[in-house]
Amino acid sequence: QVQLVESGGGLVQAGGSLRLSCAASARTFSRKAMGWFRQPPGKEREFVATISWIGITGYADSVKGRFTISRDNAKNTTYLQMNSLKPEDTAVYYCAGRELSIYSSRINDYDYWGQGTQVTVSL
Repeated sequence: QVQLVESGGGLVQAGGSLRLSCAASARTFSRKAMGWFRQPPGKEREFVATISWIGITGYADSVKGRFTISRDNAKNTTYLQMNSLKPEDTAVYYCAGRELSIYSSRINDYDYWGQGTQVTVSL
């Protein structure tokens, strides 16, 4: 069983930056695709960013150019650098992992989920 633990959420003003981290327990982390999703208040969970085992990335249109997903396989950690934050980015952010190495934007393609970390962007 793979455990994912997110950290780095918090309160930030619009235009600011945050970096989320996701630490994975799996020894085979380097061969797994990873993703970040978010759930805004009162809305469904949505795709944010994904990265394959060799570092190919994909982004939702709403965050493209502002957010960057990356991974450090030596540390079993995935990151989400969030710049130019907007109030509409306010959400609980979830890290997710899948057994396959190919990235995906589909929630149902992911096998493991973290507990989530709150990001709040104020005006």
